[in-house]
Amino acid sequence: MIRLETRPATSKFWTYVSPLMAVLLTLLSGYGLFAALGQAPLPALHAFFILPLADWYGVSELFVKAIPILLCAYGLALCYRASVWNIGAEGQLLMGGVTTTVMALQFTQSDSAWAMPLTVLAGIAGGAAWAGLVAFMKIKLNTNETLTTIMMNYIALNLLLWAVYGPLKDPDGYNFPESALFGDSTLLPILFDGTRLHLGLAFALLALVATWVLVSKSFIGFQIQVIGHDPAAARMAGFSKNKLVLTVLLICGGLAGLAGAVEVAGPIGQLVPHISPGYGYSAIIVAFLGRLHPVGITLAGLLMALIYIGGEMAQITIGLPNAITGVFQGLILFYLLSCDVLIRYRIRTDFNFAWFAKPAQGER
Repeated sequence: MIRLETRPATSKFWTYVSPLMAVLLTLLSGYGLFAALGQAPLPALHAFFILPLADWYGVSELFVKAIPILLCAYGLALCYRASVWNIGAEGQLLMGGVTTTVMALQFTQSDSAWAMPLTVLAGIAGGAAWAGLVAFMKIKLNTNETLTTIMMNYIALNLLLWAVYGPLKDPDGYNFPESALFGDSTLLPILFDGTRLHLGLAFALLALVATWVLVSKSFIGFQIQVIGHDPAAARMAGFSKNKLVLTVLLICGGLAGLAGAVEVAGPIGQLVPHISPGYGYSAIIVAFLGRLHPVGITLAGLLMALIYIGGEMAQITIGLPNAITGVFQGLILFYLLSCDVLIRYRIRTDFNFAWFAKPAQGER
């Protein structure tokens, strides 16, 4: 008989090994999946995980994909450390893209040095305001933030669609649902010639350092961790739960809004109906895969970005459907949740060897 036994304390070993096991099991499942699809598994895995990084342009594209994921994940990690279950980074990203566009369209014919900073700040403000609505409902109306953030993702998506089909639609765009192209003064500068890698990389690095300092070196970071681990102790210490909920949601919304800003003012250069293939949702997996630590999140975010560009490469080179990207994301999440069971539980096997013993005389 196989059973789970509660550990006397959480296992630090499995806390760090579980994400590695999840990645390994995902690769093994991918091997079997490619074989089931009639593809040679090793060449398919090579096309998915190695070929996208074969040159400098591919590496730069990895960072381009990782930037919005990381920005969302850094903010989500703060929420989850405070036990604020924000599932709305996707909607906050979309609203950041909309408000960025509103500001950028004011500078299409301008060469002002303030154009790009104001455009980025508008995106941050849009994402923070969208998360602020969640904070208001949680603090004043005692709503469940998990439900409200999920529902607000769909509201944000429909607001974006209304904007590109309505007031933000390019009047000279031949009736396509997209905004006018942004002016050069509002676009993020390209860091390396011949690539699409833009200034958003600096924003992501700044967010990495800022969130690490906030969590590890600041009193408010200490408060966030205490309220997440022991709300009763936080109340006795006089920490304001409402203030911390508002803080983490505004920071997370601002970073997600920044992710939307760097997308529309970076590689896309305008507002379109699909500015995100699900970066906000992928960031949830990245946050937990990285153990809510900025360094771990960075590594997990690069892996998630590789899955995105690997899915595109596999579609081009060996004709696999683009849905393979979602399959790998789902596999990582499934195996991570499965392996995390071993942090609090150990596997025990109980075999009753009497079943195999020879019955005594007179026994039936």
